[in-house]
Amino acid sequence: MSFLGIEHQWKHVNILDNETKTTEFLALNPNGKIPTVVLNDGRVLCESNAILEYFAKNTPYLPKDSYQRAKVYEWLFFEQYSHEPYIAVARFIQKYQGMPEHRLEEYKSLQSGGHKALQIMELQLSKSKFLVGGSISIADIALYAYTHVADEGALLNKSWEPFGSAMI
Repeated sequence: MSFLGIEHQWKHVNILDNETKTTEFLALNPNGKIPTVVLNDGRVLCESNAILEYFAKNTPYLPKDSYQRAKVYEWLFFEQYSHEPYIAVARFIQKYQGMPEHRLEEYKSLQSGGHKALQIMELQLSKSKFLVGGSISIADIALYAYTHVADEGALLNKSWEPFGSAMI
């Protein structure tokens, strides 16, 4: 929304304090997860990639060419199924739970999936400046979210810049 100059109001919701489980929040998103966006007309959108697509439609962040747009969606599905489940969960266990003993084996199993996801991204980014073609898209935005903090789950070295200076 910032990239597009869309005026918006940000409301911090603390998942660690169970603020996504309140009656008020569950009325907006029965799944009790963030992000959740309330549009000016009161309609609600949930799930990060659905939100990205909604705001990116008819902008340079979502290609008009059907093949290029499908490649963006390919990366969005990759983010949901091959990236976020490993990197975000490992980060949560390490950073927010302090690596409790009962989650150690789970954490170890997340490491290989997280490393594989990062290697796949690195391979693509060795071929092109962005994940799809020569300009930023919502694929880059979606994958940047957890990649740039993957070191907090001990998945990469802090000095690794997944998208180079173009994204930062």
